[in-house]
Amino acid sequence: MQAVRRLLVACATIVLLALSAPPGKARAAPRVQQVRPDAALAELRACFPELKTMVAGRRLLDFGSGEGMQAVALAQCGAREVVGVEINPAGRARGAELAALHGVADRVRFVNSVDEVEGGGYDACISLNSMEHFDQPLLRLQEMRACLRPGGLLLVTFAPPWYAPYGAHMAYFTKVPWVHLLFPEEAVMAARSRYRSDGARRYEDVPGGLNRMSVARFERLVEAAGLEVVARRDAAVRGVPGLTRLPLLRELATNRVTAVLRVPECADTGEARRGLPASAGSLVAAPCWRSGQDARAAGAGPGRAIT
Repeated sequence: MQAVRRLLVACATIVLLALSAPPGKARAAPRVQQVRPDAALAELRACFPELKTMVAGRRLLDFGSGEGMQAVALAQCGAREVVGVEINPAGRARGAELAALHGVADRVRFVNSVDEVEGGGYDACISLNSMEHFDQPLLRLQEMRACLRPGGLLLVTFAPPWYAPYGAHMAYFTKVPWVHLLFPEEAVMAARSRYRSDGARRYEDVPGGLNRMSVARFERLVEAAGLEVVARRDAAVRGVPGLTRLPLLRELATNRVTAVLRVPECADTGEARRGLPASAGSLVAAPCWRSGQDARAAGAGPGRAIT
């Protein structure tokens, strides 16, 4: 049986390579680009139109801050304090340099983990394109929550989720949609080895890691972390409206998940609302945005063990 399986994987690899770009013409590994502070928030602003109001005068966490330009830009956008959480020491060092260069070193600092962050006092935490990479996503959500005050906000956006056409993050060498669903993992990794020499043999092994984060899994994790869904917007494949609301298609049709989450305020629901800008109601009412109740109604019910 093992011999048959190896033969099938080899055949699948040959087929996939035939459908992919020649190794010498595939897109090179991405490099860190020099981005101006005024452009560093472009993606966040597109996902959260009320971003400026949400961060102005507030204490923020930038969870997974990379080289720090986003944290610097958040300070320039009016944040009272920004703490970038980044495990890469080179990223933290570069972030400190950028904060000094742009005159916000008194309001921006970088730490290795949430253990170095004052728990419970921050107004908001931002997670941009990281949720599908966390090796322990529930733990990371719990860490973010622990750093926020009651009523504090967690702004999460990530793309693409696992079952999206390019959820395997392999589009740099093949344009075959849903390649990770059509081909066995061994074949995809074998084909990938022609373009990347990092030795990865599983999706979890690629640089940054892929945790196979689906839409339904994200919803279960949010519930397990004890976070409230204030607003939610799922971007559909090719922008076709309505696809993300169809139970049988939403996983395959969702290209991006964007959510405003909140730490519950048990004692006073009015206090929790003060974690939102006055115009935050437009987030829920805006086209394509759903309230927490609507998002839960569209989602899957209780499922597998939550990790």
